[in-house]
Amino acid sequence: MHYDSALSIGRRIQSGETSSLAVTDHLLDRIGELDSELKSFVTVCADQAREAAINADQEIEAGKLRSPLHGVPIAVKDLLDTAGITTTYGMKIHENQVPLKNASVVDRLLQAGAVLLGKLKLTEGAYAQHHPSVEVPINPWNSDCWTGVSSSGSGVATAAGLCYASIGTDTGGSIRFPSASNGIVGLKPTWSRVSRAGVLPLAYTLDHIGPMTRSVRDAAAMLQIIAGRDDDDPTSSYRQVPDYVDAIDENITGVRIGVDWSYVSDGIDPVLVSAIREAVNLLAERGATIIEVTLPYESVANGWPVTCAVEAARAHSETYSKHKDEYGPIGELIELGLSLPASAYLEQEIVRRSFKSELNHIFEQLDLLICPSMSFASLERERSERTNVLIQDLSQRLRFTAPFDFSGSPTLSIPWSIGPQGVPLSVQLVGRDFEESTLINAGCALERAGGHVNHPAL
Repeated sequence: MHYDSALSIGRRIQSGETSSLAVTDHLLDRIGELDSELKSFVTVCADQAREAAINADQEIEAGKLRSPLHGVPIAVKDLLDTAGITTTYGMKIHENQVPLKNASVVDRLLQAGAVLLGKLKLTEGAYAQHHPSVEVPINPWNSDCWTGVSSSGSGVATAAGLCYASIGTDTGGSIRFPSASNGIVGLKPTWSRVSRAGVLPLAYTLDHIGPMTRSVRDAAAMLQIIAGRDDDDPTSSYRQVPDYVDAIDENITGVRIGVDWSYVSDGIDPVLVSAIREAVNLLAERGATIIEVTLPYESVANGWPVTCAVEAARAHSETYSKHKDEYGPIGELIELGLSLPASAYLEQEIVRRSFKSELNHIFEQLDLLICPSMSFASLERERSERTNVLIQDLSQRLRFTAPFDFSGSPTLSIPWSIGPQGVPLSVQLVGRDFEESTLINAGCALERAGGHVNHPAL
């Protein structure tokens, strides 16, 4: 039951085969059994979840169906405000904070009838490392390997069958890294497609919110619920939200998919390059047109720390000066931001706009791009938490992620095969702005053609 897809368990609940309460109790028991080792949850809301499940069962029985995920237990990253539930942002200074209002994404999920199991761990302020006071989540495939950041708890809990879907955020790769590391699907929508109201910023112009699931269809169903204009977030788009699930037909005949072989192979783990070649060949066999392109990615990946640092310093301007001693690794990023002149930030904005213009030009001849989700097959857990890699090494780590946070392009990470350390490998598709439907449809075709579909042995 716990490894069913979100849409499948939703159908079972809504057909009366099982109940939301039975499913919720099953997952709460599973969390109690496994999460002392996996450490993915920071807060479990057992009483509230059971109450919500009972209410969902009553509504479904009365014929009031809210969405395909009505009655389905989910969890959210602890960067999103939850009314009456502690929201820490992964930070010591907020460990006792209890918001009065939900983040807009949380409200939309609850209005759709989803059952909130609890809040999931993350790195401090959604940056690169966990605060020293936080027990780091454990990869369910290999406890010696990285879970990915910053949505670490979301990746672990979803992969381990502790929830049917989760919400993550992505500023430089924070949906895609934990999705790739834990063998799940991660969808980073177009910037402004999903409201960020009630979510602590890391970098205001880079932050995205999106679903993390065990199938592409589940990601589409989650996006269907959370996407759309929100007056509480003036940057959210007015564009109409299409029906992402109904649009899936897995027909990719004639879809133009670009690949920059230098980008995906130079200095990259050979097993990842092999995975991309396999995926490209399968896409071609299913009718896609493969086009070789050249991406201007280097200047963008190198400049990400500057933009993120300056914007993080602004986001923490009211708390950092007063509570500096309680800050952990993110303090180094904030200090960098405070030290940089305005000219450095503006120079990166020029680079960013140039990259976006060039990417738009490339997409005139393409529908999608394909590349890895990460530049390495796996990373040792202990190495990932060392502060001496906080600023250094970032451009290489962010090679396949930061450029598309800079551009705001939608991306989809899909588990592909198992790597040499027993942890999954991942491929990434990148789409044109607001064309998530094309991304999702190709992702479903790729998933069916050869994507990794197993689960950790838990």
